[in-house]
Amino acid sequence: MRRDVFTADHESFRELVRDVVAKEVVPHYAEWEKAGWLPRSFFERLGSLGLLGVAVPEEYGGGGQPDYRYNVVLQEEAARALVTLGTVRTQLDVVLPYFLAYANEEQRRRWFPGLASGRLLTAIAMTEPGTGSDLAGIRTTAVRDGDHYVVSGAKTFITGGLLADLVIVVARTSTDPDDRRAGLTLLVVEDGMPGFTRGRVLDKMGIKVQDTVELAFDEVRVPVANRLGEEGRAFAYLGHNLPQERMTVAVGSVAQARAALDTTIAYVRERNVFGTPVASFQNTKFELAAVDAEIEAAQAVLDRAVLELVDGRLSGADAARVKLFCTEMQARAVDRCLQLFGGYGYMLEYPIARLYADARITRIYAGTSEVMKVIIAKSLGL
Repeated sequence: MRRDVFTADHESFRELVRDVVAKEVVPHYAEWEKAGWLPRSFFERLGSLGLLGVAVPEEYGGGGQPDYRYNVVLQEEAARALVTLGTVRTQLDVVLPYFLAYANEEQRRRWFPGLASGRLLTAIAMTEPGTGSDLAGIRTTAVRDGDHYVVSGAKTFITGGLLADLVIVVARTSTDPDDRRAGLTLLVVEDGMPGFTRGRVLDKMGIKVQDTVELAFDEVRVPVANRLGEEGRAFAYLGHNLPQERMTVAVGSVAQARAALDTTIAYVRERNVFGTPVASFQNTKFELAAVDAEIEAAQAVLDRAVLELVDGRLSGADAARVKLFCTEMQARAVDRCLQLFGGYGYMLEYPIARLYADARITRIYAGTSEVMKVIIAKSLGL
């Protein structure tokens, strides 16, 4: 169906991204999956091409275009090539917005050129062992001591934490027995600060190219100059950016479901069973027709939400609706596609197996499907 989301500038950007993915990603992807992370040189290459600094203001070496649709193009073109961009997506869609929104002028001069060039890699440390989506239950502490905060605690499931030069840590600076959400603060912990250590790289069932680690903070002295925004306001900051984070997951879900459909259509046309192409069976046609209809429905609701996000009007409840619908659709679509591969669909040499494994996380991270339902139910007055 016709889409009205992108301008001519976005489509020109798409051509650049498609070329970069084909030349810089696809030939190395299997190697990166085995390594478990993207090399620094790749980030620097993207930075030199201007792909990491699109939203960074021009005076700091960026493109000055804070338009989320450029991020959408990146995800769509990666999925088209049957790859993902791993922690690039996290850096641009999840972490960078906090720097753009809350960094002061001194911090911008200090960090933005490196963020735009790919020389500074980032992560955000929210999740803790035992807390999951309960951000109000964060136990990592930051105690003020003169011009520093002393940070102690542990974080887990931190995407990009292995190579990150700057880690935004959500820490508790005060407690309020009447308001669990109060007293959280964003502090930027820098690589090399004494007491900051990285634990093991977690062995995941999918998204192998995206490193996920545990982080520990043992009385790390973080300058007050590394605080993002005001002390005690982090919960509100996190809530402001969560709609975009959830949209990012939805964008990837739809793009990867479409990639699964395309690769399955190509396979069933070539694969013969009982002397005839699998594509000729009515069951194959019906299954793929149903998958296609679901993807088109998800794309329509997603595109509408992208435009709402760009205009600054996307509510948290609507972002939850989009994430819930798109990720659940992805699960159904990829599963039905894999079935048409038969036994070959279970073999990792076929991309459908990777798409299947990668899809499972989308109903969990950035808020589980169950959390999305809670948010939607509250918006209904329930």
